Amino acid sequence: MAATSSGAFRSFRYPNYRRWYTGAVVSNVGTWMQRTAQSWLVFAELTDQDTRAMGVVMALQFAPQMVLAPYAGVIVDRSDRRQLLVVTQAVMAALALILGLLIVTGLVTLGLVMVFALALGMATTFDAPARQTFVSQLVEDEDLSNAVALNSTSFNLARLVGPAVAGLLVAAVGSGWVFLLNSPSFAAMLAALWSLDRARLRPSPRAPRGRGQILEGFRYVAGRPDLLGVLLTIFIIGTFGLNFAVYLAAMAGTEYGQGSEAFGILNSALALGTLAGALLSAQRPRARLRTMFLGAAGFALSTVLAATAPNVVMFALWLVPTGLAVLTVTTTANAYVQTTTDPAMRGRVMSLYTAIFMGGTPIGAPLVGWITAAFGPRWGMAPAVAAGVAGLAIGAALLWWYSRHPGDRPSTGRKV
Repeated sequence: MAATSSGAFRSFRYPNYRRWYTGAVVSNVGTWMQRTAQSWLVFAELTDQDTRAMGVVMALQFAPQMVLAPYAGVIVDRSDRRQLLVVTQAVMAALALILGLLIVTGLVTLGLVMVFALALGMATTFDAPARQTFVSQLVEDEDLSNAVALNSTSFNLARLVGPAVAGLLVAAVGSGWVFLLNSPSFAAMLAALWSLDRARLRPSPRAPRGRGQILEGFRYVAGRPDLLGVLLTIFIIGTFGLNFAVYLAAMAGTEYGQGSEAFGILNSALALGTLAGALLSAQRPRARLRTMFLGAAGFALSTVLAATAPNVVMFALWLVPTGLAVLTVTTTANAYVQTTTDPAMRGRVMSLYTAIFMGGTPIGAPLVGWITAAFGPRWGMAPAVAAGVAGLAIGAALLWWYSRHPGDRPSTGRKV
């Protein structure tokens, strides 16, 4: 492998990582276009601005991760991750194509959207931990934190472009064509996976076959107070703080009386902040817990300011620091978990991370949808504020514990 250097983009020195990143950018743009179109389809086309229906669709999309994630982690640790990703990406491309055809032919119903959301969630349950852990085979260990942060720039660069494009396309040609355009975008990721130099892929330890592999993952996490603190924070913020599809649609359509174009622009404003947060994370030499918990504090503050914004312009402006703060939390947490976990356990631990991060959506999304419908969009953002405050409190407690019990610091010996 090529030698590494300092800098925010040092992982680009690896040819395999450059190919992976290029494919991810294209595929992620299509994914964010589809997410935006799906939210607007449910909110404004299949219902009369029913945030509760949006919450149910989101819950179905993320529910499989609560049930299947432990099994997915074992499969990821036992499998060739590149081959597993080829399968999951192909399945998601097919789902986008079929649902798009149902929409443009006028056959789609809310029930069908829910079925496809559930199917997409099942595919994502295996795809997410495979994607996240596959990065460790593309770069050396000292650059893994940087590669994770750069992956976030890919995701959030797409989040900046995709929603705005989707908003315009939905208004111009309808939501079905957005799904159809997303389907071939998966070809970019599939091409990247096939073009990788397999001789340069770092070997990944495989978990042995046999019983007890799932419980071993739980025991590993239970023995790490730092990982427990990270996962608890991620669960709270993921469950109650990251329901942006509900918040932004309700604020754009109900509070400010805007259409799909404004909804797309608000998503892009949020993405501008998350992209900035990803770039800042890429410059840090390593992930530290205190950075994550300060991000939780910033998330609480910026969400309060956004929820009380007097007009849509101010709301969009406050979404930028909101995105920066939440990306600081999630990227730091992801990098910390990956870089401090035994490589042989990484698939199982990351599947638990994904399940905890996204699997809480079936709880949070319907709750936020109900609060928004009952009390209005501004009060619907209150759970996000509370989640940020809770994350800060967990961080303060964990850092205080380590200050009083330095012998309990992570076995890596690194500062928290």
